[in-house]
This record gives sequence, structure tokens and C-alpha cells, in this order.
Amino acid sequence: MRHGVDFVLIGGIAAIVLGSSYSTSDLDVAYARDRANIERLAEALRELGATLRGAPPDIPFRLDADGLEAGLNFTFTTRRGDLDVFGEPAGAPAYEELKRRASVEQIGGVEIRVASIDHLIAMKQAAGREKDRLLASQLQALSDALRRRGG
Repeated sequence: MRHGVDFVLIGGIAAIVLGSSYSTSDLDVAYARDRANIERLAEALRELGATLRGAPPDIPFRLDADGLEAGLNFTFTTRRGDLDVFGEPAGAPAYEELKRRASVEQIGGVEIRVASIDHLIAMKQAAGREKDRLLASQLQALSDALRRRGG
């Protein structure tokens, strides 16, 4: 948070925040692709000791704004656990719409933008993996229950 990175929490942790019982071991975020934000993201990732997850160690990758601008979606291992950062998550709308429809939730005493349940469902459906389809179904049931209650 202290780096001021403009991001929205997506993925399994976002689903848990919204009421899912899903279990996950990584953190997924979508991030704004403007240069200043990418520079802040690179600084935060360097501070976390981020390295590309699953990549051979001899793959040339600079953890700086230029390196991040050259791609969109990255999977990292950090001192605090696995972190996936997405410039354009599959199934998500453009970042500004994702951010606009996100809720602001208190997590560990910090305000975090969390993707809407409808956007999470769309992203999980687009991922196409069995575990994502299962979570999308659970999120849909949760969404239906919230709508019936007027939430």
C-alpha cells in the first residue's frame, strides 16, 4: 500500500473476501497499465524480492517498469508468497471498469479494492480450468443468494 500501486484484488482471495469458502495459496491482482503505476508496481515487487515463478533462472527478465511494460500478465514468487499480476485478466472488462465496479473492503486494516462478484465469475469462467469453473459456480450461487436478500 505504501507504494501507491493502483490495483484491484481478483482471484481466489477476492472470492473469499466476498464470502466464498474457496481455498487458495496465491494472491491475484489486476493493475493499471499507466507508466507511473507500472513504476510503482516494479518498486513494490523488487522490495518483495519477486522472481518469475516457474521460469528457468537463465531467462532474462528485468524487474523494472520496462520489463513489466513488455508483458501483461506475470506470475511471481515473493518472500510473502505467490503473487500473480494481470494487466488484462481473461474475462475481465477494461481496468477502469473493473476498478469502477469494485467494492472497497477493509482487509487487515487496509482499504483494498475487490473485484465485483460478477466480474470474478466472468474471469473464472474465462479461465476454463475445472477448479475455476467450480469457483464460478459457487460464486454464482453466492451472487444469487445475495440478490434474493437484496444485497
